[in-house]
Amino acid sequence: MEQLKARIEAVLFTTAKALSTLEIAEILEVENEQVEEAILELIMDYAARDGALEIDDENGYILQIKEEHMDIVEKLCPVDLRPAVLRTLSVIALKQPIRQTDLKELRGSTAYEHVAELLEKGLISRTRDKNGRSFNLKTTQKFAEYFKIKGDTRALEKLLEQGKLEEQKDEKEAR
Repeated sequence: MEQLKARIEAVLFTTAKALSTLEIAEILEVENEQVEEAILELIMDYAARDGALEIDDENGYILQIKEEHMDIVEKLCPVDLRPAVLRTLSVIALKQPIRQTDLKELRGSTAYEHVAELLEKGLISRTRDKNGRSFNLKTTQKFAEYFKIKGDTRALEKLLEQGKLEEQKDEKEAR
C-alpha cells in the first residue's frame, strides 16, 4: 500500500488539475478501489502531519499548499498569477516552444484563458506554427527578468534541450 500511496502522491504532485480516482487508477494501471483506499490514507497522513501541504478533494484530488501558507507562495511567486496560470506558464517554460494545441491537451481547455492572461502580462509570446492551424508558445525576456533568470536565456534553453535529449535517450534505452 505504501508504494501505491507514493505513486499516487507523485501523480497528484505532477498534475495541474484535480483528478478523479478513476483517472488516477488509469494512469497507474491499478484498480479504482485500490486508489480510493490509498487516497483516503494519504489524506489522513497529510492531516496528521500538520504540514504545509494537503490533498484537496473538492472537484477531484490535487495536492496543494494549505491556505494558511499561501503568503510564502506569494513571496516566492509575486506575480499576480493564479496557481493554475502559474502551472500553465511552467509547462510552457519547460516544453518551449510548445504548440498551443499540445498545451491544451496537457492543461485542459482553460489553457486558452491562461495563454491570453500570460500574453497580456508579456510573459510569453505566440507565433503561428508552420501549418497555420495552431500557435507556438514560448517565454519572453520579461519572463526571464521577472523570475530573475540571470544571464542569457539561451543558456536556460540549452539546459532544457539537454534534458529533453537525455529523456529521449533514456526512453530509447528503456525500449
